Amino acid sequence: MTRDAFIVRLRAGLRDLPPAVIADIVADYDTHFAEAAAAGRKEEDVAAALGDPDRLARELRAEAGLKRWEQQRNASNALQAVFAVLGLGAIDLFILFGPFMAVLGVLIGWLVVVIALVVVGAGVMVGGPFLHPPGGPVAAVFLGLGMISGGVGAGALLTLVCIGLTNALVWYGRLHYRLIRPAIDPQA
Repeated sequence: MTRDAFIVRLRAGLRDLPPAVIADIVADYDTHFAEAAAAGRKEEDVAAALGDPDRLARELRAEAGLKRWEQQRNASNALQAVFAVLGLGAIDLFILFGPFMAVLGVLIGWLVVVIALVVVGAGVMVGGPFLHPPGGPVAAVFLGLGMISGGVGAGALLTLVCIGLTNALVWYGRLHYRLIRPAIDPQA
């Protein structure tokens, strides 16, 4: 594969990254090809040593997603980091997809429970005194406040669990990347 073909495929694989990041990565690989040419190596040999540009692009996208998660921890970056890690390898995707979807389903179920607790608690707190509940209006207000605080507490725990799972996936991605890095760049 020639230098130009390698760069075109690498650039195509990086298309969802910001343009400045793509330009930096492509410039690094252009420099690598230029230095190798100055040392008398053929473009085809350099491209073969670098490996498959599509696989390299997936790994670079994963690394960029992990860095975004480490720099700014929010839901969007967490989701990008999770899918970047899952996108590193098709076999990993098939192995992790089932358990990942099960965990995601449980988390979504708990999110629905948390929202329901807060909404029902607000309804009991506001409407309870007018419905003559057992224990009187004060009991309805306290029951509503208890449900709301239980929902908020469960939401906080759910947030901590989500952050922990995202960090575990980021760790797994970094481990995966460190294991395959020598196959991509023998000099690293």
